[in-house]
Formats: sequence, C-alpha cells, structure tokens
Amino acid sequence: MFAPAQDPLDQLMVVMAAAFDPIYGEAWTRSQVDHALLMGNCRYWLIAPDGTAPTPGGAAAGFALTRQVLDEAELLLFAIHPDHRRKGLGARLLQTVIHDQRESGIARFLLEMRAGNSAEHLYAAHGFTRIGIRPKYYRGTDGQRRDAVTFACDLT
Repeated sequence: MFAPAQDPLDQLMVVMAAAFDPIYGEAWTRSQVDHALLMGNCRYWLIAPDGTAPTPGGAAAGFALTRQVLDEAELLLFAIHPDHRRKGLGARLLQTVIHDQRESGIARFLLEMRAGNSAEHLYAAHGFTRIGIRPKYYRGTDGQRRDAVTFACDLT
C-alpha cells in the first residue's frame, strides 16, 4: 500500500520509487526533480488511482514530468505505479499531458527512452514515432549499456 504523501513532490517520489527498476538507473532523486521544477520550464502532472487528480496527502498512481523550450516540450519522466498498471491510467495521463502541451502552444513533443521499455506501445498509440537511436547511451547499475530511442509527436 502507499505511504501517506505530504506534498505533490512526495506523491511523485512514491510512484518513482516503485515504478523504476533500479537496475536501469532511470529514477531521479528528489533533489533532481526539485531542481528541474525550480528552473521554471518544467511541469508535472499527477494521477490518482481513480483517474482524477490526487487529493493533498492522498495517493498518486502515476506522474509525468516535462520540460518546455520555446515551442517544443520533452517528456522527461513518465511512470505508473506497478499496482495500478494495465488499468488505462497511463493512457489517460498521457492524453492529458498531450492536450495540455497542445493548449500551451507546443508544436513538437519529444521523448527518449531505453530500448525495450514496455511503454513504447503506449507512446506509439498516442502519435509518437521513432526519430532516432543513441547506441549504448544508458548505463544501468549492472554495468550494461543500453540504446536510447528518441520519439517525436507533432502537436500542430
């Protein structure tokens, strides 16, 4: 079950701790997330287990973190807590993020992920297409190097 979260960043970090397999080294620290948000061009979204916005002190089932530069945005992190996967929450959250980006004037939405990440089908279903590969870009805690795959979605 979820530990009570004191603020939205706590809610986000609870999901992050559960959702990212440590072997890949993809999770950010609280400090990294906090610093990204302080830069002013990053935003986050949270989704509760029932598909609504989490209440203060309530549980979050997922989150998204983006960074905007001019008319482009990048999906930096996206996660659904393992206890809440396969319930449509990822699709609902991604639809919300895409809608909000489009409404904010974003023309192109980018993301990068580890090759073999099971979320690729979710992104493809929402209009993201592969635009590049960075060979052996990521290094996991197991020392293995893994390719990064870059995707883009036209929001115009």
